[in-house]
Amino acid sequence: MDKTIQTPINSEYNFYTTAKEVIKGITLQGKVAIVTGGYSGIGLETAKILAEAGAKVIVPARSIEKAKEAVKGIEKIELETLDLMDPNSIDAFAERFLASGEQLDILINSAGIMAPPLMRDKRGYESQFATNHLGHFHLTAKLWPALKKPGEARVIAVSSRAQRLGGVNFEDPNFQNTEYDKWKAYAQSKSANVLFAVELDRLGKEYGVRAFAVHPGLIPTTDLGRFSEDGKVAPKQIESNNKKLNENKNADAFKNIEQGAATSVWCATNPKLEGMGGVYCEDCNIAEAVPSDSLKGNGVRPWAIDSELAKRLWQLSENLTGVKFNI
Repeated sequence: MDKTIQTPINSEYNFYTTAKEVIKGITLQGKVAIVTGGYSGIGLETAKILAEAGAKVIVPARSIEKAKEAVKGIEKIELETLDLMDPNSIDAFAERFLASGEQLDILINSAGIMAPPLMRDKRGYESQFATNHLGHFHLTAKLWPALKKPGEARVIAVSSRAQRLGGVNFEDPNFQNTEYDKWKAYAQSKSANVLFAVELDRLGKEYGVRAFAVHPGLIPTTDLGRFSEDGKVAPKQIESNNKKLNENKNADAFKNIEQGAATSVWCATNPKLEGMGGVYCEDCNIAEAVPSDSLKGNGVRPWAIDSELAKRLWQLSENLTGVKFNI
């Protein structure tokens, strides 16, 4: 990848910006969006903000009952069934959507799991790689005909600053011969999200489909939070966080859910990003590319934006899923 692409731009937004502030003045009337994970945490906030801006938002969920409760009272959100760990479920969801004949303007791949014990999907693949990357790869491939229709669609891969902890183990991505490490597995899946955006953007830009990867920030109030053994944030951590915020907007500082959804919404809708893509973003801006040995908490590491690694992951993903993009 040309590292000059991975350079911050003159964004009017920052660490503190909320999704509602990002969408102000933008209408999405007549647009269709799909937000995976759109019934909890930052996914729910993202879906709500897009719907309030006028988009028809489809939220696929494993648990329709849980999702119904979460989106109650929000207009323009429709629920569908989808399990990213089940290839048949992905196919069925995509077939239903394509049968509607609708175009797809925005696809936000926001669903994810973090640091579970070793689990495998129906194909035997490690659950984080399967859910966070392969499931979304499969889904995006199946939805490709609808993404091409508008002539200007955007795909957002919700990644994490965990990409800084390590890249994709191409020799053993599913921990079949390597001792399972939940954090290495999580980092691998999040680096894969960025590489996916790099290659999808390269292939898709000819059709007006641009792709972005996003670090939403550290958000302790979502189900994904991991700030103590029981997933709760301790008072001393809140105190420490406030100190970091007051000092210099430290990369380790927490965001709330409204702030956490902002970068996804910015990448999906901001006109300043027209003609751009294939980049990793944070704090409503394109992130800085930093060296592999950087001690910075923010910025994107070389193994997550390397164009050759992105092509290699694409091939691996096609092989593992048995699904090819009909570009």
